[in-house]
Amino acid sequence: MTPALIWFRQDLRLDDNPALHAAQDRPLLACYILDDEAAAGWAHGGAQRWWLHHSLAALRDALASRGATLHLAVGRAEAVVPQLAAAIGASEVHAGRLYEPWARRRDEAVAKALQAEGRRLVLHSSSLLHEPHRVRTGQGKPYSVYTPFSRAIFALGEPPPPLPAPGKLHAPADAAEGVPLETLGLLPERDWWREFPRHWTPGEDGARSRLRRFAARALEGYDGARNTPGVEGTSGLSPHLRFGELSPRQVWHAAREAGAKGEATFLKEILWREFSYHLLWHRQELPEAPLQANFAQFPWQPDAKLLRAWQRGRTGYPIVDAGMRQLWRMGWMHNRVRMIAGSLLVKHLLQPWQAGAAWFWDTLLDGDLASNSASWQWVAGCGADAAPYFRVFNPTLQGEKFDADGAYVRHWVPELAKLPDKYLHKPWEAPDLVLRGAGVRLGADYPRPIVEHAAGRARALDAYAALRAEAAPA
Repeated sequence: MTPALIWFRQDLRLDDNPALHAAQDRPLLACYILDDEAAAGWAHGGAQRWWLHHSLAALRDALASRGATLHLAVGRAEAVVPQLAAAIGASEVHAGRLYEPWARRRDEAVAKALQAEGRRLVLHSSSLLHEPHRVRTGQGKPYSVYTPFSRAIFALGEPPPPLPAPGKLHAPADAAEGVPLETLGLLPERDWWREFPRHWTPGEDGARSRLRRFAARALEGYDGARNTPGVEGTSGLSPHLRFGELSPRQVWHAAREAGAKGEATFLKEILWREFSYHLLWHRQELPEAPLQANFAQFPWQPDAKLLRAWQRGRTGYPIVDAGMRQLWRMGWMHNRVRMIAGSLLVKHLLQPWQAGAAWFWDTLLDGDLASNSASWQWVAGCGADAAPYFRVFNPTLQGEKFDADGAYVRHWVPELAKLPDKYLHKPWEAPDLVLRGAGVRLGADYPRPIVEHAAGRARALDAYAALRAEAAPA
């Protein structure tokens, strides 16, 4: 039987893997190619590289337990893939489809190189519920607003059930050895990621465990708890989905089977991810340019000091600083706080949304080009289905509303832990006696607000008004 090459990319799992399923009865060689040159500016960020290292180790061991080998390589995929296919005599290369613009260009180059040798690249749908080019409006156009998109997906009915993992696999007799995992250089040299293992278990087993725990414990109360960052009210599945250790079909059906009260709300979050990929497929400028073209002229005021204060959680707004510190130490930030922190950066501080997206890309374990880009454009008010630019979150009120007992801020901003609830989200209003009693020296232990809310909001609205005036017809 003719061997096959399985090219793992964003589907580092054995369960519900259509590419693997299609070739499981043949002798097969599995490979992963680190191709930073093709990805260029969208190569894995530092946090993602930590996760990828451990996820590849888990995949390697899972394949080995079934008799297969994971061949690791570094280089341009359009050269490496044909070489590996030729070495084992494979007529087909199976892979999960990718949607990033750079990956689409690379797949075209790989397919062309294989075709020149009489081989073919077979792409499978493995990381989305539905292919973006197949979901259309009644007029045959792509969707640009989330709500009708989500309704259309629900109207399509239930996705197919997940495919089972293969049993025994067979490696070709002449399979070449790849490079050792350590030579990929994925682990960051700095040890800022040292707390990650306390919170995360990369790999398919860790993904399954987290999904089971969420479905059994947190899904029931998801409607309310998902907005409270001080409790474990969200799924925490985003890094596993990012690397394809779980498929969205597995997540979808697990939520359905749980039958919990929060099921519908949770599935809508899965569909936001789906919508983000829909946008990226049809609007390839999504990661770099505003979807609303007039925002290209927005009067941003880039400032390295302001950006650095935001990155390090030193803005003087406790809920924002808690989120940014959680991101640095955990590689993840609660979704509600992502919106609050993002709003402060682009509106109060007038920093370009691309700067925030770049920081998230490097520090988020779940850094996903589609979701990251679509969400930052939403916060900035310049994307599809965007929140109006003139809606400016008040970070103090947001903190008081969603972290009412202060559990989140006290955990991530411990220098404020002894402040009473009344002043926790606005320490600048606390009397000197209260500050002293809590051991807080504003401007020393903890910064004063980097910009006063009313002033920052007024400046943002002025900038928006100037943009509208410039765009108005004469």
